[in-house]
Amino acid sequence: MADILIIDRAKSFAMHMAKDLARHDIATTYCNSITKAIGLLHTGNYKAVLLDEDLSEGKCLDYIAAIREIPPYPEVIVVSQNGDPTAAEQTIQNGAWDYITKPLSIHRIVAIINRVKEYHTERQAYRAPVSLRREGIIGNSHALQACLDKVAQASASDTTVLITGKTGTGKELFAKAIHKNSVRAKKPFIIVDCAALPETLAGNLLFGHERGAYTSADSSSIGLIKQADGGTLFLDEIGELPLVMQKVFLRVLEGRSFRPVGGVKEITSDFRLLAATNRNLEDMVTTGEFRQDLFYRLRGIHIQLPPLQTISEDINDLTCHFIRRHCQQLKIDSKGFSPDFLNALMLYKWPGNIRELINTIEQAISRAEAETVLYPRHLPRTMRAQIARREFENNTPKTVRQKSKIADTANYPDLKTYRNEQTAGIEKRYLKDLIEITNGDIKQSCHISGLSRARFYALIKQHGITRRSNR
Repeated sequence: MADILIIDRAKSFAMHMAKDLARHDIATTYCNSITKAIGLLHTGNYKAVLLDEDLSEGKCLDYIAAIREIPPYPEVIVVSQNGDPTAAEQTIQNGAWDYITKPLSIHRIVAIINRVKEYHTERQAYRAPVSLRREGIIGNSHALQACLDKVAQASASDTTVLITGKTGTGKELFAKAIHKNSVRAKKPFIIVDCAALPETLAGNLLFGHERGAYTSADSSSIGLIKQADGGTLFLDEIGELPLVMQKVFLRVLEGRSFRPVGGVKEITSDFRLLAATNRNLEDMVTTGEFRQDLFYRLRGIHIQLPPLQTISEDINDLTCHFIRRHCQQLKIDSKGFSPDFLNALMLYKWPGNIRELINTIEQAISRAEAETVLYPRHLPRTMRAQIARREFENNTPKTVRQKSKIADTANYPDLKTYRNEQTAGIEKRYLKDLIEITNGDIKQSCHISGLSRARFYALIKQHGITRRSNR
């Protein structure tokens, strides 16, 4: 089976490159369009994609992320006709492995491909083991599994970990999972809520104080940092830590020592540091809101948690788990849910992420009262209204937009919007062709595409695609 997929509008180039790579025992497949490539990627096992910078369907920047999300998640090497420094920077920022120009040196491209293969092999060694304690983390989507792989990697070392993600994505759960899977699991896990840390009392809470340090200090007190000795110190919402405390804490990180309030001797604490934030620390460094030296100390292993909207294939498992858990808390029989209920959850955008999903399920169970099955009418009315609007927008035929003139800046879309529109178009064409090929056989369609049944249904619903058969 081929390891490399070449996507190039020049068929002759792709053919010659495939032959040259074959002489170096590298099996390839090639095509000249993204539409064909998506189908090949869903049925192949490619480790790398050589992607033409200028495709007939548009610029490569619009497709890098989409290609890298298809199992087994190949790396993308962009091939340029002329080479451009700005384009090179943009492709790497968008997730490309490398940016190279024609004419290609066969020795260089072979070396790059071999490095990609080595990376894939090494990455397998860090995949989350079956025995990994998830600590309540539910789901099996690729994005979530990639985060669990990072948890396994972080658990095997004592490196500082920075966990980022939007509010409600489960940053504390992931921090606890790292701690519980590490050699420090039997030691304390101490949480510091930086957003609720009063600046006037921060030193006392973190470092503790000696007896007589101030008027009401009748006895000495151990601070949170010393409490984490031998275990893990988790700084939640570290982006909210005041600048003054950032400077103080940087010194603690460098020496793992500090002086309690009113103390004359420094004491040590052997803690492992985990930090989390929903803010962009890099932007905060640029604006002077966060210390650059502290940012560099925090950035050991970085885990970026996905928003719930991007891992909708996990919603079914999450829904079952939270229904069962809440019903157990209420000491009532667990409730079922209709397909329409699940479909509604998958269509919603979830700005509050998993935390909002938990609250929504609890509300639905409360509204259902003695009913044994949850239906969409048990969901909050505002949520149902948003779903209805989105469903209508998805099913309404879109007017074909004329190509914008460069001078027409008012109507010209930003890059993210344009990329999303193009990717959605490719996804829709792929699904329609897949349904046509399989004659509407859902089981076969899911097998070919690698999608779960729930995710497949959600996507065809989202794109307004009608199945030919009810099988």
